[in-house]
Amino acid sequence: MRFGSTAVGAALLAVALAGFTVSCDVGPGGRPVVSAPPDGGALGPSDPSPSAPSPTGEPIPPGGRPEQVRDAFSGLQATLDDTCGPGNCAYVLGRLDDELHRMDRAMKADPKGPGHFPEPIALIAKLDGELGGDRSTVNLEKHKALLIETRDRINTWMQGHPDDYR
Repeated sequence: MRFGSTAVGAALLAVALAGFTVSCDVGPGGRPVVSAPPDGGALGPSDPSPSAPSPTGEPIPPGGRPEQVRDAFSGLQATLDDTCGPGNCAYVLGRLDDELHRMDRAMKADPKGPGHFPEPIALIAKLDGELGGDRSTVNLEKHKALLIETRDRINTWMQGHPDDYR
């Protein structure tokens, strides 16, 4: 009887240790590296694959589902207390720009359709027009007021549409 429980314990330990030996390949920027299996075969259904573009042309996140508006809005709200001070302004403005575009992608991919979010999408389009495709720190600092105003106006708009983020 003692031998049986020891064998089961050893098997469980072996499975647990095997789990610790699994590793993930990660390339620059923390993105997973997709490679063919060692046998040279095709990637299987459980293998990671690059995201295909959505109908809007934006990449679909891993898992095949676009990000939900409530999750993107949460990220945007997390920037409300950020201040652009000496030494962190590049980070704060870059993060704000990223969160606004994350919100834009989520709204455009939402099942309700982009027509449900006309004002926020228009505000981000206006911001993009002003930035002219230049996401450099110098240009973001030049348009700091517009970045903050865009965030604040989208936040106000979303507060009036609680069903979109709850």
